[in-house]
Amino acid sequence: MFRSFLLGIVALVLGGCASSGQMIKSTNQTLTNASENHAQIIFMRSSFVGAAISASVFEITNGKPEFLGLVEDDTKIAVNATPGKHLYMVVSEAADFLEADVAAGKTYYSVVTARMGMWKARFSLWPVTNTSGKEFSWDSKDVQKMLMKTVLVENTDKSKQWAQHNNSDITSKYNEYWPVWQQKSAEDLKERTLSIQDGR
Repeated sequence: MFRSFLLGIVALVLGGCASSGQMIKSTNQTLTNASENHAQIIFMRSSFVGAAISASVFEITNGKPEFLGLVEDDTKIAVNATPGKHLYMVVSEAADFLEADVAAGKTYYSVVTARMGMWKARFSLWPVTNTSGKEFSWDSKDVQKMLMKTVLVENTDKSKQWAQHNNSDITSKYNEYWPVWQQKSAEDLKERTLSIQDGR
């Protein structure tokens, strides 16, 4: 009986965690420039921590998570964005966010980082910035290595089905963790924001 209870708790906690292998390698690995009417954001990840779990990335529109893709270890996804402010979310055991203010014709980058949580990996989104000396700045050797190492991937029917199947859990995590994010200081939020000048 206790074992069944424990398994139920684990299933509840891990409901929104995606396994790897649900995305497909893009046939064209050359990143194109953003269009003159849109910005482009590249979410990339390269970390041994939590390698078996995919980081699911969403855009929050009118308080609702819209699925963008799964970022697995050593992969990246490219998404288009209208000029202006946006809010992105990454989900696994918990949820974390990235704010962005982007300009048309520019390409922006975000690094998906992992750390171990209570049951599985927890992910965060960090901006790649033009401010020299930051951990994820353009002059960082780690960022340049990640750009070269990661493989561009795209959604499949399997990844989209996963997002639909887990929509309730994903929305629940947004509702739980968004108020926590809003309690961050202005300084902390600035560190977690893609600014217009970060585009290339």
